[in-house]
Amino acid sequence: MTTTLTGASGPRQRSAVRTWLTAGLTALTVALAGIWTLLPASAQTEGGFTIDGTQLIDANGNPFIMRGSTHPDVWYQGEWDSYGEISDLGANTIRVVLGSGQRDWGITTPDRVADIVAECKAQRVICVLEVHDTTGYGEESGAATLDEAVDFWEGVYDVLAGEEAYILVNIGNEPIGNTDAGQWTQATIDAIERMRDIGFEHTLVVDAPNWGQDWQQVMLANAPQVFAADSDANTLFSIHMYQVYGTAQSVVDYFDAFEAMDLPLIVGEYAYTHQGETVAWETIQAEAQARGIGWIGWSYSGNSDPILDQFLNFDPSQITTAGEAIFESQYGIVNTAERASVFGDDPDPTDPTDPPTTDEPTEPVEGDCSAAITVVNDWGSGWQGRVDVTASEGALEGWRLTWSWPAGQAVSSSWNTTLTSSGANVTAQDVGWNGSVASGQSREAFGFIATGAAATPAVTCEAL
Repeated sequence: MTTTLTGASGPRQRSAVRTWLTAGLTALTVALAGIWTLLPASAQTEGGFTIDGTQLIDANGNPFIMRGSTHPDVWYQGEWDSYGEISDLGANTIRVVLGSGQRDWGITTPDRVADIVAECKAQRVICVLEVHDTTGYGEESGAATLDEAVDFWEGVYDVLAGEEAYILVNIGNEPIGNTDAGQWTQATIDAIERMRDIGFEHTLVVDAPNWGQDWQQVMLANAPQVFAADSDANTLFSIHMYQVYGTAQSVVDYFDAFEAMDLPLIVGEYAYTHQGETVAWETIQAEAQARGIGWIGWSYSGNSDPILDQFLNFDPSQITTAGEAIFESQYGIVNTAERASVFGDDPDPTDPTDPPTTDEPTEPVEGDCSAAITVVNDWGSGWQGRVDVTASEGALEGWRLTWSWPAGQAVSSSWNTTLTSSGANVTAQDVGWNGSVASGQSREAFGFIATGAAATPAVTCEAL
């Protein structure tokens, strides 16, 4: 096919707009400091993803941190194997490009959407479905309005109802260009309210204007107002980080601003370079890992500019520099992605008959609380662990864990915890939002990457 991908292309403001973050975000954060306390409490939508402060929470009550790639389904409908390939490469999320009928690539039918949902579940990945026709509205000829995108979603409502635990709805990709970006606020509010009126109980994902990059701070300034308009308090904001985010400080400032607002943010698109300019992708990954922010790289394959392809020719054996950055870097997919807990454990890759199973952590230590380490992935020279905390005697408001490695293990990175090591001894503590555990309940507390042979020593838990 000769389809041109536009999700990561089109006019972008470049060097002239880079200075806005450093000068503007700090002042904006202070100015908005009194607003976020007025936001409604997080709604609990039965059986699906919800929002808790800055965190996306899965249907089992566990934080879910996206680590994924994008598949351009509407342009490459023959590349069905891509879903399984991206999953096998380690991603826990796939952002899927759909068409609503306004652009010349056509419309994604309800039957196709149903097939995509089924395949995402079969491949054990969470899928973020997005309407791409809205890209650059107001500046891009023929682009759809957000209202037209909602028309599409209304037409596939029956397919998506009941799939709230597996599917997030990204209402419209990069829905406003650089022309009159201020229209984004009301258009987004109207779209969210209409989606709820239709009956959607899914987590809704909303992209920023300015071709997704929000260099005019419209989404940043109006995010509290938009979030408050969602009757389910279940809206997730998505920033697309390309050359506007060419410095480490620009990334940190934007993340800081959303954290100060206690509002949820993902990086819905980014690449290691874009239109010949630098993107601070290493900072995006490192800061996202430290803060528990999800991200989705653009894109798996099929770009008109092949420098954006993570793999050439939809072939998972042809990894590119972009693919190495997204998948194999220190904080890339291979080293940090964890399956959503709704899918249970990964099957044994050496045994095709081994089905997914429920986790079986090591026997916990008795006390006010208990904890256990589970091996999530083991690649020989290193491994990924997950730690679950259980409130065995009354609710927990915070926890501190300690354990000692048997021989040769060391934590190289961790997330959602404050972790320190001294020789073989490790201490890990909650980071606030994940300190609360209801009496008699368990929660996935944090994860880590370790070197050496995989091990599950006994963990001592102290209630704080």
